Amino acid sequence: MPRPAPARRLPGLLLLLWPLLLLPPPAAPDPVARPGFRRLGTRGPGGSPGRRPTPAAPDGAPSSGASEPGRARGAGVCKSRPLDLVFIIDSSRSVRPLEFTKVKTFVSRIIDTLDIGPADTRVAVVNYASTVKIEFQLQAYTDKQSLKQAVGRITPLSTGTMSGLAIQTAMDEAFTVEAGARGPSSNIPKVAIIVTDGRPQDQVNEVAARARASGIELYAVGVDRADMESLKMMASEPLEEHVFYVETYGVIEKLSSRFQETFCALDKCALNTHGCEHVCVNDRSGSYHCECYEGYTLNEDRKTCSAQDICALGTHGCQHICVNDRTGSYHCECYEGYTLNADKKTCSVRDKCALGSHGCQHICVSDGATSYHCDCYPGYTLNEDKKTCSVIEEARRLVSTEDACGCEATLAFQDKVSSYLQRLNTKLDDILEKLKVNEYGQIHR
Repeated sequence: MPRPAPARRLPGLLLLLWPLLLLPPPAAPDPVARPGFRRLGTRGPGGSPGRRPTPAAPDGAPSSGASEPGRARGAGVCKSRPLDLVFIIDSSRSVRPLEFTKVKTFVSRIIDTLDIGPADTRVAVVNYASTVKIEFQLQAYTDKQSLKQAVGRITPLSTGTMSGLAIQTAMDEAFTVEAGARGPSSNIPKVAIIVTDGRPQDQVNEVAARARASGIELYAVGVDRADMESLKMMASEPLEEHVFYVETYGVIEKLSSRFQETFCALDKCALNTHGCEHVCVNDRSGSYHCECYEGYTLNEDRKTCSAQDICALGTHGCQHICVNDRTGSYHCECYEGYTLNADKKTCSVRDKCALGSHGCQHICVSDGATSYHCDCYPGYTLNEDKKTCSVIEEARRLVSTEDACGCEATLAFQDKVSSYLQRLNTKLDDILEKLKVNEYGQIHR
């Protein structure tokens, strides 16, 4: 019977070192960035430029599209803000063809992160070496596809690095209303991104200062042999947010995500810190304003809302009476003697006598919702017009003929009756006149 093979034993030294072999290799130290600008892969104080770092959600927390009050989540609270954006790219001989392709890919990736359009971001490209060429103006392309195709067709120029001349050309010829830039009243930021790998062969300090003074925000991206001092002279303040450096063109494409963060406008309404009582509306400038539901008006604090007096606007459509409700709405009512129809706007007669337009001299008698007839006081008879009344002969004789006995009491009674009837008729005429005037009046409560 064959003997079992003996178990292999590790040498004693290997047994001692085995736990150390299982440990992960130590992390490489972060490269030290040159002072005054940012190296790709490092972050400025506090995370992304100009933004407070967002703590991670605890394990098991529900994931939803809504944002917690006061906190900005990456998705749903950041959107591309409109810009007039000009790329100024160095295509001198030091930039090899493959490297220039990387620059164009970098430009295209930034374009992918933007909302492109006449009312959104507009893009132009200035190509430079010893000469300067505007490849296309801000008004040339209004969609991403054609814009990226135009970028792909750009070819390098020649020797030389005239960065100052390129900035001056962008300021004088690209950032103009005629070239497609929007005027100061639009509040659209003017942004230039200059990409270079060498030292400028002309003066950049003064021309860059003039560009910044004219309202152009300058970002400087240096590659490989780029001169740090020149980058700082060209860029806007603060330098740590406007100067970037990469060691090779091979990694420049990764900077596109940094610019996506930079050009992001916070959706302040999604943060739920706006304080609007009813509706929060984002503005193109990255700010917001409050609005109110229909039937309400915005108060002086520009946050809260009050119910409108819709009846006072005269647009309610009520035939008779408009009544404001506390909810900011209203409802219609009708005059006495009318009922509200199914449309909740118009009214139908319920008692024609109540309208006061019947024309009866003495008494109106309602025969239902649609008809009526006139009657007279005792001692009077209805005339043929069915409206007015006349004293009957018997009563006239009592009033107008002296009694044979000449009784003073009878005469006094006649005078009193005549006076009473006259006053009564006068009051009735006044009442009828007022009813006619009020019939067409508009009543608001």
